[in-house]
Amino acid sequence: MDGFKIVFEIAPTLIALFFAIQIFRSSGALDLIVRFLTPMGKLLKIPKEVLPVIFAKLFSSSAATGFLLDIYKTSGPDSLAGFMSSVILSSTETCFYTLSVYYSVVGIKKIRYTLTGALLAVFVGTFISVFISYF
Repeated sequence: MDGFKIVFEIAPTLIALFFAIQIFRSSGALDLIVRFLTPMGKLLKIPKEVLPVIFAKLFSSSAATGFLLDIYKTSGPDSLAGFMSSVILSSTETCFYTLSVYYSVVGIKKIRYTLTGALLAVFVGTFISVFISYF
């Protein structure tokens, strides 16, 4: 019985995240963000194809996996972009999804330093993934 209660508590958050990602992707806002992040990506030697994976992973693992599959189709899984995206997806967490789902179930309203720590961990994981991918 507790399982159904948790599902009913989580469902609105999951549905809202799903629609937000779809709207974000369909509106072209993701392309705009990728264009904005491209100079920083060049500085860090991150291929342009990988930037949507990094950004989408913050919100949705399934959206990031969709971008990964697109990279596999266009560049191949053995390409630098395919390998780097795979390493990034396996070493980072979906910060906003995790915070929204878990904190809403427990009833925590103030996340305090959790978001800062989670984003720092994701950026460190991403940076190290890029570094490892070049070896």
